[in-house]
Amino acid sequence: MFKKAFSGLNKRKVKVFFLFLICSFLAWFLSNLSEPYESRANFNLNYKNLPDTLLLGNNAVNSIEAKLRTSGFKFLYYNFVNKRVEVDLSQVVIDNGNYILTEDALKKQMERQLSKSISLIDLDRDELIVDLYQVAAKEVAIKANLDVQFQQNYILEGEPIITPNMVLVKGPKSEIDTLNTIYTSKIELADVSSDFSKDVLLVFPKNLSNSTFSINRANVSGKVVKFSERVFDVEIQVLNFPKGYQVNTFPNSVSVLCKATIEQLKSITVEDFEVIADYKQLNGSNNNMLFLEITQKPDKVHGVRLLENKVNFVLEQK
Repeated sequence: MFKKAFSGLNKRKVKVFFLFLICSFLAWFLSNLSEPYESRANFNLNYKNLPDTLLLGNNAVNSIEAKLRTSGFKFLYYNFVNKRVEVDLSQVVIDNGNYILTEDALKKQMERQLSKSISLIDLDRDELIVDLYQVAAKEVAIKANLDVQFQQNYILEGEPIITPNMVLVKGPKSEIDTLNTIYTSKIELADVSSDFSKDVLLVFPKNLSNSTFSINRANVSGKVVKFSERVFDVEIQVLNFPKGYQVNTFPNSVSVLCKATIEQLKSITVEDFEVIADYKQLNGSNNNMLFLEITQKPDKVHGVRLLENKVNFVLEQK
């Protein structure tokens, strides 16, 4: 019984002892954290305000070490938070071909971003050499990589509309000089009978590793219309036949198939077409066939073709 009582007493004393020990340690720890300290901290660099004629290289410095004076609480905070400062590149100067941000300029930029309770004492370098290089800029047309399967008697009216239709490319002149077109990723549509609109990514050439692009996607849209067909009987005109002769074709007209919207077909007449047969194409041969060619057709129709592309003829002296 005595042993049990003694054991219980020891346990209570041990608990009380450790409680006071923990409280004492916390008081000492908090007291020390409130004191000012000098120590070093690393900051990640985030570059901004890049001049239009310059581009940031792949070897740019991405962190810097600074000696600071502040309370222990602040240093404890910095140990758990990703520290980042913005570097304004509009203040870079050129020295012996290098783009440099002086220590004074860098310090002022950092001090503006640090808390008032933090003093910046020193940096790990006298100047920041920034990996920048001269670039050229040009606007490049965007083209749609479009694969559309329409329902019967439906067709795309005009060209697809791309918004925006240009992309600004910045990079070394030798890299972007030959670049004339940027394509969209492939758009596959099936059984289409109505207007469409798709936001798609742009596909950039892999060999432009040092170039940047103002956008990375575009909208491709198209107006889909229903079309019909109509056959026009167009008179054949023969050109370049010998003087003193006349050429009679058999038949003297040919059927031309025109695909257009119903509204367009209402306004199209046979006078909107011209079909010729050029006698010079024979080149002295005894062939009695002339090939036909459409030389005039209505604007903005979806297709015009001859149902026969050659015709018999007889050359007669006047």
